[in-house]
Amino acid sequence: QVRLVESGGGLVQPGGSLRLACAAEGFNLDDYATGWFRQKPGKEREAVSCMSTTDFSTEYVDSVKGRVTISRDYAKKTVNLNIENVKPEDAAIYYCATVMPRGRPCPSQESALLQVIGRWGQGIQVTVSS
Repeated sequence: QVRLVESGGGLVQPGGSLRLACAAEGFNLDDYATGWFRQKPGKEREAVSCMSTTDFSTEYVDSVKGRVTISRDYAKKTVNLNIENVKPEDAAIYYCATVMPRGRPCPSQESALLQVIGRWGQGIQVTVSS
């Protein structure tokens, strides 16, 4: 089965750290630029960050700039998203997704990124509460 699986969500306290991981089943995630997105209730899905196959990262949401880190763990074959100093507005369902075709870099604009997504994970809930 070919799919993306997110892990690490759940309850995070305000001011705490959020750690999410995206793993691939059935294919090698190292071969694809991988993005993280989030969707808040009643809002459209937005791109948070994207990691290319050459370890170049792009950030799309102003509200997380300076707090977000995206990285690849080549040993675990994951693309990880870390958000520090978590705020209530970070609560959302977080999704990872791969850019098509294989090897394509992350677009600099969010609108372009959404057009080249080939596969989505099922999403994982992140709740921010004390």
